[in-house]
Amino acid sequence: MRTPRQSPVVVGVNGSAASLAAVRLGAREAVARGRKLRVVHAFTWPDSRFGRPPQGYAQSRREASRLVERAVAAAQRSTPGVKASGLVSDGLPIRVLIQQSRGAELLVLGDEDHAPVDSVLFQAVSRAFCPTVVARGPRPPAGPLLAGVDGSDESLQALQLAAEEAARRAVPLEVAHVINRRTSSSEGQEVLDRALAAVPDVHDATTRLLVGEPGTALVRASRTARMVLVGPRGKDGTQLLGPVALQLLRRGACPTLFVHGTTATGHWSPGTVPSAGTRAS
Repeated sequence: MRTPRQSPVVVGVNGSAASLAAVRLGAREAVARGRKLRVVHAFTWPDSRFGRPPQGYAQSRREASRLVERAVAAAQRSTPGVKASGLVSDGLPIRVLIQQSRGAELLVLGDEDHAPVDSVLFQAVSRAFCPTVVARGPRPPAGPLLAGVDGSDESLQALQLAAEEAARRAVPLEVAHVINRRTSSSEGQEVLDRALAAVPDVHDATTRLLVGEPGTALVRASRTARMVLVGPRGKDGTQLLGPVALQLLRRGACPTLFVHGTTATGHWSPGTVPSAGTRAS
């Protein structure tokens, strides 16, 4: 096992079954990356009046600490050898998670039903400063990594990280592009070829042309994948979450990793990955 380095894997917990699934996934990811695991719970309480803690504050704070302690213990049981610590941080959940993401290797969150745009999950996935993965239940990891590409810079960043992850885990990598019924297969294959040329770290990947509506097609493909990796904002980059990312967030069948162009890990920064229209020399 590698010696843990500085930037931790951060997992947010709230006591739900979904957050415990995130703890188990976060523990596996921390050990695989040689990182420490930080289990974080955001504690909120109405402002006290006259400088005195409000009634029930101390008990609620103790319960929050116990929640984190149970989550740390669950991480250690599920993944022996993980170096895990807990943190109860004062503040609204989204503010705490965004702050934690600034210095994290990876942010891991549990699934939420439907993930409306005002939910903590939606806001964290769309605004985090590091790659963010959404855990999906207790299913053990199996199948290939699946990277979705559409020609955008963000999808190339997702492919770059997918190549690194596939090599580190020694698992197959599939690179998928979705075309509609009016698009020729040769046009779709050109998008795949340009993506592979722009990310030279991809080795021995299998390419897949999927036909249909992009979000639906990738959700369907996620049923047989170990993890799906995508850029969160789509080709135009104007939305917090693009329509494909939103469908994967709400309906994906396996853990989904949303790869942001601004990361704390040093893998890349915006503009360092060649555009899909530029072949690597």
